[in-house]
Amino acid sequence: MTGEYAWLWWVIVALAAVVIFVIWWAWRKSRPFMAGDVFRASRLSAGNRLFPTQVAITPTSVVQYKPRWIGKQEQTIHMAHVASVNIDTGVLLSNVLIETSGGSDPIRCHGHHKKDAVRMKELIERYQTDHYTTKGQT
Repeated sequence: MTGEYAWLWWVIVALAAVVIFVIWWAWRKSRPFMAGDVFRASRLSAGNRLFPTQVAITPTSVVQYKPRWIGKQEQTIHMAHVASVNIDTGVLLSNVLIETSGGSDPIRCHGHHKKDAVRMKELIERYQTDHYTTKGQT
């Protein structure tokens, strides 16, 4: 392509490359950050449009993972330090508040599907029961 519209071709190619890179980066950052029970917030909720918050529930801890453009933010609470789990259910999505007994900030998760919020609470209660029953037997 020659002439006065050659620059337009290169601008369109450059913009397409930037758009493809942003889509790839957002997809890469929103994959589950670990194996196991990982719950990802809906992209329909505020604050989760590009990089949705994820919460992993393991037998020993609760981990909140917030991806960013560069890096991430993680907050971990040991299962023995989870004091309560509150679910605030809206029309479509639920907010989950996991409070601690150790004085650290609670984990606030916005925009999870209702069934995911209930499953998170069930897993935490089950793992806490297992933790304290096993602890009492040794």
